[in-house]
Amino acid sequence: MTRRRSEAGRLRPGALATGLVLLLTVAYPFAVAFGLGRIEPRWFAFALVGLALLRAAVSRQALWWAAAAGAAVLAAFSLAGQGWLPLKLYPVLVNAVLLLVFGVSLWRGPPVIERLARLSEPALPLEGVVYTRRVTEAWCLFFVFNGAAAGATALWLSTEGWALYNGFIAYLLMGAMFAGEWLLRRRLKARVAADGAALTGASHG
Repeated sequence: MTRRRSEAGRLRPGALATGLVLLLTVAYPFAVAFGLGRIEPRWFAFALVGLALLRAAVSRQALWWAAAAGAAVLAAFSLAGQGWLPLKLYPVLVNAVLLLVFGVSLWRGPPVIERLARLSEPALPLEGVVYTRRVTEAWCLFFVFNGAAAGATALWLSTEGWALYNGFIAYLLMGAMFAGEWLLRRRLKARVAADGAALTGASHG
């Protein structure tokens, strides 16, 4: 019991840091919209680099350190006189990194979703392997669409419209993806269980 409590205590700071990064990422577009005309872009440039470094430190993955370098480049363009536009392109950078992570996992294997599925179900059946690959491919398409939409809103919409999409609508679409995948997964598990029961019954018969 004591060991479990100590392990939970070690996990808690990481979970808190991850939650903080998520909260700051969601708040970022609205903070930019609020700061427009009130705060100089350079302060948001520094904040953007800080957020990217925090995300990289929490994830401890090389690609997110590369994303932090990309955020530093965007911040540098903002400081060089490009104003708010480079700061609005950060969601495009995030989607590009996620697309790279998921896409590379399809090429080198195993796919990201399969890795996550095996955390709770190590002996993943063949149907599950095929399904998780398809889900990873679907997320790749989502990141392409979402990144393109984020870029379009940065270039052609008002700051308020950009903030609405990147701070709210994009997360609604992501939630819809999660909900749809959960429903499909339940149907797949039910079908696999039914097929297994049918085979068992046939063998006994």
